[in-house]
Amino acid sequence: MRPMKTVTEFPRKVVEFPDMGIVMPDGCRLSARVWMPEDATDRPVPAILEHLPYRKRDGTIFRDQLTHPYFAGHGYASIRVDMRGNGDSEGLMDDEYSEQELQDACDVIAWAAAQPWCNGNVGMMGISWGGFNCLQVAAKQPPALKAVISLCSTVDRYADDIHYKGGCLLLENFGWASTMLSYSSRPPDPVIAGGNRWRDLWLSRLENQSFLLPLWLSHQHRDAYWKRGSICEDFAAVKAPVLSIGGWHDGYRNTISNLVTGIQSPVKGIVGPWIHKYPHYAGPNPAIGFLQEALRWWDRWLKGAATGVEADPAYRAYVMDSVRPARWHSERPGRWVADQEWPSPNIRIEATGLIADGAKPSIVASPQTCGLAGGEYFPFTFGPELPGDQRPDDALSVCFDQPVLGAAIDIVGAPELEIRVAADRRQANIAVRLCDVHPDGASELISYGVLNLTHRNSHEFPQALVPGETVSARVVLDQCAYRVPAGHKLRIAVSTAYWPMIWPSPEPVRLDLAKATLKLPLRPPAKGNEVSFPEPEGATPWATETIRPANSERHVDRDEKTGLVTLSITDDFGAVRDLDHGLVNGSIVRETWAIHPDDPLSATGATHWTQTLSRNEWSVRTETFAQMRSDARNFIVSARIEAYEGEKLVFERDFEQAIPRALL
Repeated sequence: MRPMKTVTEFPRKVVEFPDMGIVMPDGCRLSARVWMPEDATDRPVPAILEHLPYRKRDGTIFRDQLTHPYFAGHGYASIRVDMRGNGDSEGLMDDEYSEQELQDACDVIAWAAAQPWCNGNVGMMGISWGGFNCLQVAAKQPPALKAVISLCSTVDRYADDIHYKGGCLLLENFGWASTMLSYSSRPPDPVIAGGNRWRDLWLSRLENQSFLLPLWLSHQHRDAYWKRGSICEDFAAVKAPVLSIGGWHDGYRNTISNLVTGIQSPVKGIVGPWIHKYPHYAGPNPAIGFLQEALRWWDRWLKGAATGVEADPAYRAYVMDSVRPARWHSERPGRWVADQEWPSPNIRIEATGLIADGAKPSIVASPQTCGLAGGEYFPFTFGPELPGDQRPDDALSVCFDQPVLGAAIDIVGAPELEIRVAADRRQANIAVRLCDVHPDGASELISYGVLNLTHRNSHEFPQALVPGETVSARVVLDQCAYRVPAGHKLRIAVSTAYWPMIWPSPEPVRLDLAKATLKLPLRPPAKGNEVSFPEPEGATPWATETIRPANSERHVDRDEKTGLVTLSITDDFGAVRDLDHGLVNGSIVRETWAIHPDDPLSATGATHWTQTLSRNEWSVRTETFAQMRSDARNFIVSARIEAYEGEKLVFERDFEQAIPRALL
């Protein structure tokens, strides 16, 4: 990571409240950790809210410690709330982005605005879950909400989240349901809850715990369930100014463009080379001074200061240079470009036909193992999660190689592939990858897109394919900003499988690709940085003692006897002791994804999470297990929770359900 400057002296002295209770209208007490200027009651300040299920006491504390005291020191009340049913808050959580969750956030905003230490203006921010809900709350227009900063988020819960992509089922749908089963299984901290109240809250959570996968799988098309909370349904509902930030190595690459294009209120976008992290400590480098950039936004919209943010370019993007393929990059060389308007008049679309008129169709019929070089949907661990050399996947795809480039090109935007195609099954998936091929043959992923061809005309009303009938479709790849140098060439790789990114079709598929036209968004190559950012800063880092170091591993194994290919992932997030309040927390996840190259119904996924919390003689542990498989008609999912006090099993519960497949 880029070295971060630690700031210890601020314009205003900061005081912290580790457990400020906020009682909702129904009597549910939410627990907030609050930082504010010591003299805020005498000199009221705006408030900034981050509203999450990820536990302020031991979950997001690393980033909270860098961020919230920094804002407080510059004249804000920074409020980090544990969502109901999580961390140290009361109540129960039954789904992501529920109406209850959003109403709670509106109620917290109203509560904050009415406090004697607040000047009545509130901002809301967050990354991932917090980035999603701050946009959804903004669409509800609570009166005191004056500005939003949303990172690594989405405007479309169906088409551009961890559930479905291009109408295909993302395996992250299962992975994330498994994660939340584990995350929400943990108790409050007894120091906060007091007495045995922590245990009563814990057992209530466990008894009411939802395994969200069956719910998400029961909505396989873009129905009312997904439309609720998708702000793209009515961009005009968002009146508060929005700063949108994301990273090219994150799964949410498209939101920044969608927001800058769609919202009518003041909106700006920044996309760097980062994974799923806040950009003042993200990787790959270069990180930026996100907190200073955020202060410019807050100062303008919450304090009325003339910071000049209105004149900032609409879209600031980091154009990454070509690098050797690797599972992790500590740095991505490149340059920052800036466009005052987005979509930008600086970008032209270059169309290239990939199949000559009158040529025989290209036959695409990939082994089910195609995709193992694709990396994680949203890399998170600063570890081996990025796409690797694409040659193994290229070998299992139909590839259209373009001529060697005589001059560098900058691809900035969303590439597309327009196709005419016939399938031999009623349902078929297609995956398209755009790759940078080095002179020695190394293949680096630039962008990719997937499409369930039954969704070619609508995600809400898919239509079964007629085997043998040629149809038109458009595969939109993810937004990107990438320089392909002279001497390299572009490769467009097309496959019928992309494992383990998407769940396979129920039968092996053959596609006859009769026509394919690549549309590339090209920007004149930038000669240097067109915009700059300050160096990263942060408040004093979280003080901890390492009990067990973190470690991430990935292994691919092929059983030469059975042919089964298994991807095994272990992310040990380590265990640390908080040197302030003494809580020790640790977590480990193990994932296994297996499939046979010739049998899509052999696909299986399994996860096992371990969560531990302890202090002195007190200790608890939860073990959660989840499995997913499918036959031709159904998805079959199961899960289990085990909860322990010390070594004593105090709770266990099993889930199992079959969900019919619907053109998936």
